[in-house]
Amino acid sequence: MTPPSGDSWRERLARGFFSTVLRLGTPLYLLRLMRRGRAEPLYRAHLPERFGFGLEVAPGSIWVHAVSLGETRAAAPLIERLRQERPDMRLLLTHTTATGRETGQSLLRPGDVQRWLPFDTPGAVRRFLLATRPAVGVLMETEIWPNLQHAAAQAGVPMVLANARLSARSLRRGARFKWLLAPAARTLRLALAQTGEDAQRLTQAGVPEVQVCGNLKFDLQPDETLLAQGRAWRARLGRPVVMLAVSREGEEAALLALWAALSAEFGAAQGQRSDPVRPLLLIVPRHPQRFDDIAELVRQSGLRLARRSAFAADGPSDADATVDVWLGDSMREMALYYGLSDVALLGGSFEPLGGQNLIEAAACGVPLLMGPHTFNFAEAATLSLEAGAARRVESMDQAVTQALTLLSDPAARTGMAAAATAFAATHRGAAQRMATRILALMR
Repeated sequence: MTPPSGDSWRERLARGFFSTVLRLGTPLYLLRLMRRGRAEPLYRAHLPERFGFGLEVAPGSIWVHAVSLGETRAAAPLIERLRQERPDMRLLLTHTTATGRETGQSLLRPGDVQRWLPFDTPGAVRRFLLATRPAVGVLMETEIWPNLQHAAAQAGVPMVLANARLSARSLRRGARFKWLLAPAARTLRLALAQTGEDAQRLTQAGVPEVQVCGNLKFDLQPDETLLAQGRAWRARLGRPVVMLAVSREGEEAALLALWAALSAEFGAAQGQRSDPVRPLLLIVPRHPQRFDDIAELVRQSGLRLARRSAFAADGPSDADATVDVWLGDSMREMALYYGLSDVALLGGSFEPLGGQNLIEAAACGVPLLMGPHTFNFAEAATLSLEAGAARRVESMDQAVTQALTLLSDPAARTGMAAAATAFAATHRGAAQRMATRILALMR
């Protein structure tokens, strides 16, 4: 199959304007990296790679771009399957964020290369492709880079959008920039969509070939050691735990405003004990740069706080077990946090942000309550509701009330947990389907 034909003059003009804006914005881009580097020093490392500079590597690698933490974790089962199918493969792994790059280090093997994805200017992407010369490129989930994909098509590098998703909202927004995004969509050799609805929208966006393969996140297996550690901490704690999982800005404040009064009511309802058991609130933010801000929010609410990062090597102390809120301020420990939790609230779904990945909670067997905004994971949300693994609520107030109700109903929790585990197991297999299609495109 030959690369897509040349763009119209309008499309070339749009890409030229886009490139000019990026060039002019380069100082601001560098300033942003420096600022983010204060909290996450990795942003300041390997800066020449951001502009396509770097040592040449042997040609013929499989290039996977996973922008951040979530995409990198989703790429893990695909990379593992590719290695099983092609044991001699060399991986070129690129990222945009520090959390993505840090997480991606565990996926590397001898001979692999990890780099920053270059800023999407024509010169930077040409230098990157000349230095790396991959056999195939795989962009994870929602990534579209007009200049990078145009240069890859000219260089004969087939580009695949894997685990692809496109919401109706994103499709509408993209229509406003059709002269720029439509030719980028046409440069994709193949999109491997999560759902039939995603496939339809990707076809509308201009992708020439789309196949439905499922969601890679179902193939992610929770870390059994971390899961067992979390369950052991829960047993030692002797208190029920409600988690706000992968929370986003605005959600923590809303929850904290409700928590003290409602959890006190729950404790009082447990009987006539003089020391009623109040549930512990566990907050795990989506972005590590917000850890300190969330800690301050908890203190301002008047609730007592313990931070995961301050725990001893053997876990929380007796004093930690008596506080009101734990802050999950660590990376790559979601299985531990789910193991700790009796009920989880889905972050990103209580503000109009589209929700976060709910599949990991299901794989860990945790009952889930989700808010009204799950458009980024619409099919997974619908399927989990149908399976009885999750429940939908309309507000944070309802979420807290239902969570506390579930704490009083062990049978309902057990049923939801079993349904969650079965739901996650039923939908596995996307990694094998995607690996087969990607390897078929290798030059």
